[in-house]
Amino acid sequence: MPRTRKGKPSLPADAPREGPRARTHQLLLDTAMRLAQSGRAMTVAEVANAAGVSRATAYRYFPSRSQLVNTIIGTALQPVRQFVSTMPGGKERIEELFVEMFPLFREFEPHMRAAMQLALEHWALERAGQLDEEPFRRGHRTAILTRAAEPLRDTLGEAGFARLIKALSVLFGIEPYIVLKDMWAATNREVDEITRWMAQAIVDAALRDAAVTATRGAAAARGRATLPPAARRTRATA
Repeated sequence: MPRTRKGKPSLPADAPREGPRARTHQLLLDTAMRLAQSGRAMTVAEVANAAGVSRATAYRYFPSRSQLVNTIIGTALQPVRQFVSTMPGGKERIEELFVEMFPLFREFEPHMRAAMQLALEHWALERAGQLDEEPFRRGHRTAILTRAAEPLRDTLGEAGFARLIKALSVLFGIEPYIVLKDMWAATNREVDEITRWMAQAIVDAALRDAAVTATRGAAAARGRATLPPAARRTRATA
């Protein structure tokens, strides 16, 4: 069965900074942001029609749905992507990230659901060999989480640190909203509280695992140190 290839997260195209082109780009973006409130991944043609702009013009600014949705999400989540914690410790920085930034997702929940819809559609089309446009790739959260958790890297080791980021990436996005709201009719507050609770549990588990590994390593080192030199040489060459 065909497999999709893992790629870097999609990036929006550079926007014109001034003049008529900048105004047209902003008109299209404002229209797309409004249409995305439906939670559906709209087409470039739909945005053009709603904005009163020709399709040819719209495609010059947004050549594909990937570019369009990337710009929508990049605009909506700019504060999240630029967030830098002021806390010194990794655990505290992760907690601050979830406390300060995760609640912002509720404001743009429809937009993030639209991005999820497009990602799933492209995943299916790519597996079937039928994708005829630039694939939409998600994944900006990995850099955000890595930056927040960086002080824990030495404590956890590379493998433990990577596992922590992967586990937290399941939570830091639209996914908890989809599961908890669609299946459990949870409120925004419940989504925030449950997600923070899970994030704290994951970080605590990673730190416990690292402590156990360190203790075992220290015990093994002490055991080797108590062996006579000949036995140590035999173990080293075994």
